Amino acid sequence: MFTITRIYNDSNNDSRFGEFSVPLSDKGKIGLLSNEIAVKSIIFREVMADYDWEFHTAPQRQFIILLDGAIEIETSSGEKKQFNAGEIILVEDTEGKGHRIKNIIAAKRKSVFITLP
Repeated sequence: MFTITRIYNDSNNDSRFGEFSVPLSDKGKIGLLSNEIAVKSIIFREVMADYDWEFHTAPQRQFIILLDGAIEIETSSGEKKQFNAGEIILVEDTEGKGHRIKNIIAAKRKSVFITLP
């Protein structure tokens, strides 16, 4: 199993954290693979060391893959979690009160967005 953190809206339009698992199948020498997931686009991003974006909604459903650095995400329900390089987040709160993201390491940070249809 591959576990991914997600940010979603509850019935009060507050953002919250959840998790979901992606099953993996043994494909022999090439390793364990998931089923294919249809995607719309890929976006490469770099932000400055002082990145601190106030509450906002996601522009679309998308995976965020952190390539380096570390961030703290705060949901509108008050939950906070830290994420480090190599972690994946699925943001789905495209409406509602949104979430806040800030760098917790004072360095430029790179990430990849994979948008979903």
